[in-house]
Amino acid sequence: MRIKRIIRPNEVPIDGAIDLHLIENVVAKYKGKKEGLIALLQEVQTVYTYLPKPALEFIESELNYTLGELYAVATFYAQFKLKPSGKYSIKVCKGTACHVQNVNAVMDEMIDYLKIEDGETTPDGKYTLESVSCLGCCSLAPAMMIGEETFGKLTGESAVTYIKNFEP
Repeated sequence: MRIKRIIRPNEVPIDGAIDLHLIENVVAKYKGKKEGLIALLQEVQTVYTYLPKPALEFIESELNYTLGELYAVATFYAQFKLKPSGKYSIKVCKGTACHVQNVNAVMDEMIDYLKIEDGETTPDGKYTLESVSCLGCCSLAPAMMIGEETFGKLTGESAVTYIKNFEP
């Protein structure tokens, strides 16, 4: 099954303010539906790139969830983020094929270049670096994705070059 990624404009203001009007329709869809919490959180995260506390408080006030329930789900599933993500996500495969092809050395080069750790976002908000279990392209090991583009047969040097030259 292929999932179509929703491309959206950057809807989070630079000053960090959260416009709750952006999720009013999303939250309204889930009134009275206790079983839709994961889908609801996915939709909210699509809007902001993460789950900001004001959005979770808004969900709590509009639906029959406690803040504790919302955080329990958001922290249990790795797909949810509680901190803002960069404009572009750099996903580095840490699966078996990539591991045996020395992806850790590639990751170290990217960490040195970006000056952030795995799971962090660059100060300019451009990139978030994250390791993932598998990208599904083992024949390209070691591999990474920047945004929607996949890069394979990486060395530390080539990975940094791809980051430097990335233009979507």
